[in-house]
Amino acid sequence: MDSMLTRRAFCGSLVAAAQTRKLNLVLILTDNHGAWSIGPYGNRDMRTPALDRLAAEGVTFMRAFSNNAVCSPTRASLLTGLMPSQHGVHRYLAANGAQVGPRAYYTLAEFETLPKIMKRNGYRTALSGKWHLGANLTPQDHFDHWITMPHGNSLGFYDQPVIEAGKIRQEPRYLTDLWTDHGVRFIKENKANPFFLFLAYNGPYGLGNSMKEPIRNRHAAYYADKELPSMPRDEAHPWNHNYVAWMRDPAVRRKYAAEISGIDDGVGRILAALEEEGVRDNTVVVFLGDQGLAGGHSGFWGMGDHTRPLTAFDWTMSIPLIVSHRGKTAAGHRAAEMVSTYDVLPSLLDYMGLGRKPAASPGRSFAGALRGEAMRDWDDAVYFEFENVRAVRTPEWKYIERIHESPNELYHLKTDAGERMNRIDDARHAGVRAELKEKLDAFFARYADPKWDLWKGGRSKSGLITGKLFGLEIVEGR
Repeated sequence: MDSMLTRRAFCGSLVAAAQTRKLNLVLILTDNHGAWSIGPYGNRDMRTPALDRLAAEGVTFMRAFSNNAVCSPTRASLLTGLMPSQHGVHRYLAANGAQVGPRAYYTLAEFETLPKIMKRNGYRTALSGKWHLGANLTPQDHFDHWITMPHGNSLGFYDQPVIEAGKIRQEPRYLTDLWTDHGVRFIKENKANPFFLFLAYNGPYGLGNSMKEPIRNRHAAYYADKELPSMPRDEAHPWNHNYVAWMRDPAVRRKYAAEISGIDDGVGRILAALEEEGVRDNTVVVFLGDQGLAGGHSGFWGMGDHTRPLTAFDWTMSIPLIVSHRGKTAAGHRAAEMVSTYDVLPSLLDYMGLGRKPAASPGRSFAGALRGEAMRDWDDAVYFEFENVRAVRTPEWKYIERIHESPNELYHLKTDAGERMNRIDDARHAGVRAELKEKLDAFFARYADPKWDLWKGGRSKSGLITGKLFGLEIVEGR
């Protein structure tokens, strides 16, 4: 009788421990990745079975948007829940400067960040992949495991420099596999502890020399003859600044597709590792892009910094966002709420019970949507900021405003999804224009920090693309 009671008590303690154990977090971030490019958003050109499975087990946000057009600012906003005019990172960090060398420094040192919060709550933490937020040589935010790149741009996926154990070395293997290998190892070594894995792929990228590098992953033969109609062959838009020649190039399209499928392989391996170690159902898996990319859409190729003037079109804002906590999140749910990069931190803290968001964050919690609850009070508007460009987007309209440059823009997205017809001077929409401008002004009046508000004479930690053209102050520093 005593042994039976003992066994029952032991089993009861195991159940209680399982119920009280903190949730793990795997945050998978991709680089220059439009939502249009993967299966959960309707793409049938690309092979993404792991992402399809992740979406089937979780929630896919059908209207998720980045709050900036390039890498460093969106990563800074993801980790802090802040806008660029709050954290001061307005563009990508240049190759020589804050990342490595004598001027290197961490651009978010003064802020509360997701990894700091996780560490304070007793988590083991790891970064595997692209950092691009400064002081890359040594672990920032108290990460326990750290392997990254010395720079932000990707010249290729093979024979590239990486940082490990505080030293720069050449890595001959496929970087997508390298980052995944370290992620899998970290999961296996920390399965008994609450853990946070930040798996930051430097693909699919879609830009520069990396797209001219031959396809060497296992998807080369599959894509060798594919036409990939999900990447249009439109005539180049007059604002297409860098990649006019790529508008009808099949090779770069196949390379981009192969890198997406390479990432999907990595996601599949991560999910398999969680399953094998018995922690899949205790782990929140988040997959998202840092910002979008045009693959021929509306006459563009690239990101929002590959246009002149700089832009806030949907193809640079629209990102994939899938959140899966198997057995707990609403399986297969396609959430209609408009969400932004700055909403991710508050939502994870809320869903995982890790405290309140930083007080300055404009972010909102979409944790209710993860549980399948109706989000009745949700404000369906998102905000965007990229140097001299700011925008507000609602389900029906987008208003874009510039300083030191014209034109301002107004698009009716219900009838002009490609943002081809600027209605800013259409008197019939003067009321809409005034209402959206008021909404945009009120948002930044409430949240922007004068120190980093370029529209009020503030500075940038990361320099500026537009500075020389428009008289904005170019300061790369604290």
